[in-house]
Amino acid sequence: MTPRVAVTLGDPRGIGPEIAARALRDSIDAHIVVIGAEDQIATVPATDRVSTGTWRASDADEGAGRAIRAGRIAGHAVERAVKLALAGEVDAIVTGPAHKHALHLAGFPFPGHTEWLAELAGGVEVAMMLATDTLRVVLVTTHVPLRDVPALITTERVVRTGRLTLDALDTWWGIERPRLAVCALNPHAGEAGLFGDEDDRVLRPAAEQLGAAGPLPADTVFVRALRGEFDAVITPYHDVGMTAVKMAGFGRGVNVTLGLPFPRTAPDHGTAFDIAGTGTADPGSMRAAIELAIRIAARSRART
Repeated sequence: MTPRVAVTLGDPRGIGPEIAARALRDSIDAHIVVIGAEDQIATVPATDRVSTGTWRASDADEGAGRAIRAGRIAGHAVERAVKLALAGEVDAIVTGPAHKHALHLAGFPFPGHTEWLAELAGGVEVAMMLATDTLRVVLVTTHVPLRDVPALITTERVVRTGRLTLDALDTWWGIERPRLAVCALNPHAGEAGLFGDEDDRVLRPAAEQLGAAGPLPADTVFVRALRGEFDAVITPYHDVGMTAVKMAGFGRGVNVTLGLPFPRTAPDHGTAFDIAGTGTADPGSMRAAIELAIRIAARSRART
C-alpha cells in the first residue's frame, strides 16, 4: 500500500510553500496531503489538500497582526497533521519551516517543533536527530542556552536519548546492531578532569550502559562517524551536533523526531524570509525530508 504523508508548508511568509512545490514537482511514490494557507496549497502538487487559513500575497505588506496570522496558519497546520497521524489517516508527517516568534505570538509557546510534537502526541519522550546520507547526530539538549547545558546533561538523560536512537535505527532504518558513539562535552573529553569532570562522571557511565563508544572528543568523533565507524553520534548540545551535520551535508540534511508514535521529518533550515519569493531557495532538504519520511513509513508498515 502506498505510504500516506502529510506535508505542512510552514510560515506562509517564508520559503516553505515554494520549496514544497518544487520538491514535489517530480513524481514521488506516495499519497501526499499538503496542509497550509489556502492559496499556497493550491500551487503544490498533491493528492489531497487541507487549508488552515488564507494568506494573500498583499498580506506580506501589512503591519499589525501579520506575524500572528502567519503563526496561526503554520501552527494549525502542524496540529492538523498530528491529528491525521494519530488517527492513522497518514503514516508520517513532514513539517515545513516555521517562525518561532510568530508561533509564540499566535499562542503556540514551544521552543521548537520537537518539544511541541511531543506535547501533541501525549507528552511522549522524544529526541532530535539530524541526518544526512553520511552522518546522523542526536541531541541530548536542544533549544537551551549554552550556560544551562552542563546541569541538564545527566547520565539518565543521555541513556534515554541513546535508547530512543537505538530503537529508531533498528525500526526505522533497519540497522540490526546499531553502533553508537557519545560525543564529549568538554575539550579532549575533559583531559582526565583538567577541563571538567562531566565526561568521566556523567557521560562515560551513560556510554557504558548503551554499549556505545565514548565519550569521544568532538573534534574527532564526527570524522570517525563519517568514515563509517558509527551509525549515530549522541551529542550533548545543539550547536556541536548541528554544526557537524550541516557541514556534512548542508542542503541535504533532514531533521527527524525520534520517539513519536509516527515518523516526523523536516528540512534542516529555517524560513529564510530574505529570499522567500525570489525563486532561489534550494528544495533539496525538503525533498530529502519527504523521501526519508516515505522510506520510514514504508518500513514501519512492513513491520506491522
